Amino acid sequence: MYSQDYPVRSMADAAPSTRAQFVRRTYAHLAGAIFAFIALESVLLSLTPVREAAIGILNKGGGAWLGILAAFMIVGWVARMFASSAKSIGTQYLGLGLYVVAEALIFVPLLLLAQYQAGSNTLIYQAGLVTLLLVLALTATVFITRKDFSFMRTALLVGSLVAIGMIVAGVIFGFNLGLWFSVGMVILAAGMILYTTSNVLHHYGEDQYVAASLELFAAVAVLFWYVLRIFMSRD
Repeated sequence: MYSQDYPVRSMADAAPSTRAQFVRRTYAHLAGAIFAFIALESVLLSLTPVREAAIGILNKGGGAWLGILAAFMIVGWVARMFASSAKSIGTQYLGLGLYVVAEALIFVPLLLLAQYQAGSNTLIYQAGLVTLLLVLALTATVFITRKDFSFMRTALLVGSLVAIGMIVAGVIFGFNLGLWFSVGMVILAAGMILYTTSNVLHHYGEDQYVAASLELFAAVAVLFWYVLRIFMSRD
């Protein structure tokens, strides 16, 4: 899942000061990615052409979403490859930036729908607050217990593949995956956060903080998406 080309120590073998510096860098980059995402969304949602394109995607339904999902998966793979590059820090930042932009674009239709449903940004703010609290609780769990959650890798991979299959089937056959699917995805995203956070403490190389922040951002984005879906399902 992560590049093994780094001639550096993993966090399990690093000195406490090195580990602390790595953690600070990782979460500083995560915070930067989140703020960049928020800023991009604010700009995108204010642009009439973008809003019209997003509404068009919502109206077209299944076929358009399958194309977007496929494009997002390809871009995500490329971004992760760049972020894991051992050759250039610039390439790593390019990967992180590319992923943030891709997430901002794919979120536009969902956020527009949430705005329309609530008549304001209320649902978005509520979902954002719940996501923040969950991320803090999950992160604290790993940092307090120091437990290595790498054993979850296979389960998370299988769960992700099943989820993708269900999403594709739902789009093709036109059925609504419903509330319980969103709940399941929140649980899956929580597992991703536990897994990646434990990797930050135990398994990443000391120069892989950009790749680590990308993986954390990806998990937080999935969590926010499905928390928002749950809030939207109440109305």
